[in-house]
Amino acid sequence: MKQILIIGNSAAGISCAEAIREYDQTSKIVMLSDEDTPSYYRCLISYYLAGDVKKNNLMYKPQKFYSDKNIELVLNKKVIRVNTKKNRVSCEDKSQYDYDILVIASGARAHIPDIKGVRKKSVFVFRSLKDIKEIESLLPITKTACVLGGGLVGIKAAYALRRRNVEVKVLVKSNQILSQVLDAEAASLVQKRLEENGIEILLGQDADEIIGEGDIRAVKITSGKIFGCSLVVLGKGVEPAVDCVEESDIKVNYGIVGNEFLQSSVPNVFTAGDVCESLDICRGKNAVNAIWPVAVEQGRCAGLNISGHATVYPGSFGMNSTDFFGLPVVSLGLHRIEKDDQGLEECKVFDAAQGTYKKIIIRGDRIVGAIFVGAIGSSGIFTRLIKEQVDISSLRDKLLEDSFGYPDISGLIQEKEQSYV
Repeated sequence: MKQILIIGNSAAGISCAEAIREYDQTSKIVMLSDEDTPSYYRCLISYYLAGDVKKNNLMYKPQKFYSDKNIELVLNKKVIRVNTKKNRVSCEDKSQYDYDILVIASGARAHIPDIKGVRKKSVFVFRSLKDIKEIESLLPITKTACVLGGGLVGIKAAYALRRRNVEVKVLVKSNQILSQVLDAEAASLVQKRLEENGIEILLGQDADEIIGEGDIRAVKITSGKIFGCSLVVLGKGVEPAVDCVEESDIKVNYGIVGNEFLQSSVPNVFTAGDVCESLDICRGKNAVNAIWPVAVEQGRCAGLNISGHATVYPGSFGMNSTDFFGLPVVSLGLHRIEKDDQGLEECKVFDAAQGTYKKIIIRGDRIVGAIFVGAIGSSGIFTRLIKEQVDISSLRDKLLEDSFGYPDISGLIQEKEQSYV
């Protein structure tokens, strides 16, 4: 019996297993997870901590899903090595698993900065449900917290803590928050909303030392100032979890490089999700787009190819949609034009008084990026225009008008409706 081994029990791994089972009922599927719980919506953990999402709505697949699909789920198994010569993986607890086909959907890991005191008690990353539960257990005795990092992870953590009535400071090394998904104008609107709701943001500052004997007492920042806090969250971003393949012949750039069928450089090893580096249709080159919808799409594509249904992966692009204290924010594809970018132009409408911002980035006659803050009603349309690489030459004068809607693009988009999360 063929054995398919999947490393990872989240969006990509589950989507892959579901696609395999559509056409293959006989192969054995074993899924290894380094966590202690069935799958949950990782993208919702900040809203769970904030109290916006209840635990029963956080869970993605119940235990019954695995038995119904004849999937052997093995929890608390951290894979530390992949041996492609022997078709075998080794786990931290010394156990080993053989495979005929391997799917690496190991996701991403939190980046741990090199800061004195970073390993102290009450310093947390913000990546798993376990992290959230540990943070939540301290909230009854936590009055002040410091978040290191102004990216999506850090800002979502700050939002959640503030919603739980914790005084929060955010240290941002750069000169704006959310610099990987927003431009300066959009970021200023988000920062204003965060500050209006009691979150203190310190730009151009980082932590030099986390101070305390046992429990945390204070954080020393680059300016030399020291302020008290009893909880620190590391929001310095994530990186693909590629440790397990470092000694193998699987090609890794930033993530594990996948071809148009999401095969790695080793033909019987596939990759999907936050660990996968594949075509970004906005950048025109490979990239890692570590978001839930992309993980689902990549997992399904890999599963179809594994089950013998050759499917080319068309590529992905960055998509982020969130809400901070009632201010909705959407970022799609490219978010700014860099100095070495050629052939790009941008159009934008910024209304600081109303707290709204719309911007699109165009290459030739194709949209390759968009930002919406406050007014996000047309963001779904732009998602389709980017994904389907629609020629928008006939729409240029209408794109940022308030009245722009689906009737304007009828006949230009694919007739088959698609769903974008």
